[in-house]
Amino acid sequence: MHFDTAPGTVYRPPGEANSLIIRVTLGCSHNACTFCGMYRNVKFRIRKQDEILDQINRAVLYLPHARKIFLADGNALVLPAGKLLNIMQLLHLNFPRLTRISCYGGPNDILNKSLDELVALKNAGLKIIYLGLESGDGEVLSEINKGATPAEMIEAGQRVMAAGIKLSLMIILGLGGKKHSVNHAQNTALAINKINPYMLSTLTLMLQKKIPLAIAAEQGKFITLSDLEAIQELEMIIRNINVSRPCIFRSNHISNLLPLAGTLPRDKAQLLSGINEMLEFLSERGESKMAVWKCNECGAVIEGRCKPGKCKTCGAPKDMLIKETVEGEKKSATKKST
Repeated sequence: MHFDTAPGTVYRPPGEANSLIIRVTLGCSHNACTFCGMYRNVKFRIRKQDEILDQINRAVLYLPHARKIFLADGNALVLPAGKLLNIMQLLHLNFPRLTRISCYGGPNDILNKSLDELVALKNAGLKIIYLGLESGDGEVLSEINKGATPAEMIEAGQRVMAAGIKLSLMIILGLGGKKHSVNHAQNTALAINKINPYMLSTLTLMLQKKIPLAIAAEQGKFITLSDLEAIQELEMIIRNINVSRPCIFRSNHISNLLPLAGTLPRDKAQLLSGINEMLEFLSERGESKMAVWKCNECGAVIEGRCKPGKCKTCGAPKDMLIKETVEGEKKSATKKST
């Protein structure tokens, strides 16, 4: 819940569904990742103090007993440590039952803060930082224009953990397309092992219309994964994760085909068992006759027994998906007509 009148869609992680949201920035300071359309139409700026105070004053009227607050938009850690500490002090003064403050953090914004500054933020109540690793593969990070190398992503994650702040790491299945799928999976697992986050979440690539990666997919320059290939990628990642400290794993984002939950390394075998059951199901489904649907919006071709609810590439509604006549059906129709 938020009490802000500024323009732009407000985004937050699934784990912050019950949190009060205070927007300390508008948009994302990087805003150049080719796969992301969250803040494309929002000009980035740091909010003025009176704008933040206005949100706090509004929120206090309705949620005076708020216990969790999420600092939005895309990367609140772009703010100088001193300004963040001031905001957090105001939050504690106005919400006396506050127990947790959290935010998104970009890799460069984390690295621009010293370990001492992160420790100070932790002591002031910053309990969770959500970091989009996306991939641990250098080519993938370069092609999606993440603005950081695998080494920098790993260093950023390790610095958050060293400060005693819980790190929630996010990765995206299918982000490397068919071309980089194996390297994306293997190197992402390696990066996770080096960071050993408090929590790990997977999302599956969903391409919004008009963003650079969606355009590349329409032009055939980026080949998206099938459901089977995405789950194969997930299996490879989980199989290669070897963390020394407990790591909570979740794949409960709406983009995922297979919702899973467990703690690594304890539940690794159980997670792999669930993944392998889905792989077996998808493999068997692939052997049966599948319908082919073409999106009139972006031209993407989708296979499935039933008509999909929307286009997996551009998100167009299902009424934009037209069933294609496959070769076997053409031959059958020809025989009947003669």
